[in-house]
Amino acid sequence: MKRLVSKLLLLTVSCAGMINPGFAQDQAPATAPALEEVICFESRKGASEVTKIDLQPGWPNVKCSTKTGAVLWWGDPFDGTVPMGDMPLLPNVPGKVVVKPRSAKMNLLPMCGTACHNGVGPQFNPPTLPKDKKPKPIPTMEAMFPDAKNFQHGRGRIWCLDCHHTTQRSKFVDNFGDPISFDQPQLLCGKCHGDKLRDWRDGIHGKRIGEWASTGKKRWFVCTECHNPHNVQDGVRNKGFIQLEPETPPQLPRGMKDAKHELLHGVAH
Repeated sequence: MKRLVSKLLLLTVSCAGMINPGFAQDQAPATAPALEEVICFESRKGASEVTKIDLQPGWPNVKCSTKTGAVLWWGDPFDGTVPMGDMPLLPNVPGKVVVKPRSAKMNLLPMCGTACHNGVGPQFNPPTLPKDKKPKPIPTMEAMFPDAKNFQHGRGRIWCLDCHHTTQRSKFVDNFGDPISFDQPQLLCGKCHGDKLRDWRDGIHGKRIGEWASTGKKRWFVCTECHNPHNVQDGVRNKGFIQLEPETPPQLPRGMKDAKHELLHGVAH
């Protein structure tokens, strides 16, 4: 009889744990609190953000500024990159070039390309397009892209479909009507900004990290990682960048009085 009572009591306690999870949790040892996720931006806040993780114990992929939220240095500059591949109109690109795919950052691309702008149905793909290049105010579009309501890129001389493909909205478009991948926005921007495209190719314009040698492996930052094409008038200088207050310079190595050596050119002339 006592054995039967013990079994019934054990069954009652087990069922109480299933019916009221708090009952079982109260008996379990407390677990350590989860670490807060740290996200900082590489070039433009909201567009080139990266989550801080440990590549190895004690070796993070990035170090984030506690003041601005920007990346101060990379533990591995090639983490998450892929080869840029062949570049039409840009032959003889020096070195081993890698980039971070941009499509993964475009959360609306799958929905835009399949739900609405799928090339099927005149309600979303009219056979005749407006001739004045002034987009009609559509509440859905304004909600998704607030910058499009007061679109300043080109000062009214261009509009959405000068950059976005007419039927393949998950692609850009070149001057011949052919699609351009979102991972290669430089081919789109070069349609109007040819001088900047050449400077970017030659390393004069833009941002690169990686090996120092000119023929070494480097990560190239593409146009939209630094520039917001939908809001090019942002910032004090009217050039698309919000100004950041400079941070305190790093501490000099022991025994070094100043950094005047940085004023000297490394190669004698």
